[in-house]
Amino acid sequence: MTSVTTANVAPETSTAAANLAPAIDPRELRDALGLFATGVTVVTAPGTGKDAVGITANSFSSLSLEPPLVLWSLALKSPSLDAFEEGKPFAINVLQREQEALAMQFARPLDDKYEGVEYSLNSRQVPLLDGAQAQLECTVEFTRVLGDHLLIVGRVDALNTAPGEPLLFYRGAFARLES
Repeated sequence: MTSVTTANVAPETSTAAANLAPAIDPRELRDALGLFATGVTVVTAPGTGKDAVGITANSFSSLSLEPPLVLWSLALKSPSLDAFEEGKPFAINVLQREQEALAMQFARPLDDKYEGVEYSLNSRQVPLLDGAQAQLECTVEFTRVLGDHLLIVGRVDALNTAPGEPLLFYRGAFARLES
C-alpha cells in the first residue's frame, strides 16, 4: 500500500467541467449544497500508535447494496489521510439527535478527540461510538483524489443499529425532524 498524499496523487480533472462558464462562486455553491439536509456521522479508524482517528463527516452516502458499499470524502488537507489507505478498516458511526456535542467534538482539531467519549473497539481496533444510531464496520475498497477531497469507498463488513432519531445538518446548522 502507498501513502495517500497530494504530492503523489494527481487530482482528477474534467474536460467538460473545465469548459463550463461562468465560474461558480465557492460560497454560493456551499450555500446551495447546504439546502440538502444530510445525516451526521463520525468516521473512526485505528491511528498510528495509540491515537485513534475520528472525523465528523456529513459527506456520507450509500453506494451499493450488492456488494455492500458506502462512500464519503475527506479533505486533502486532513492530517488523517493515511488512516484511509486501501485495505484499512474504519467505521461510520451515524449519530442520533442527542449527539450534537459529540459531532462538534470530532469536528474540532483536538489533541485527544476521544476524551470523555464512550466507545468500544471491534476486532480490528476500530472505535465504535456508544449510542450511535448505526455503526457500519468497513474496509477501504479504493480511494481517488477528486478536487480538494479524497473520495473513499468502503465495503461494509458488519453493522449494528439502534432505534432513535437522526442528527441532521441543514443550512449550516444542526436540525431535527419534525413530526
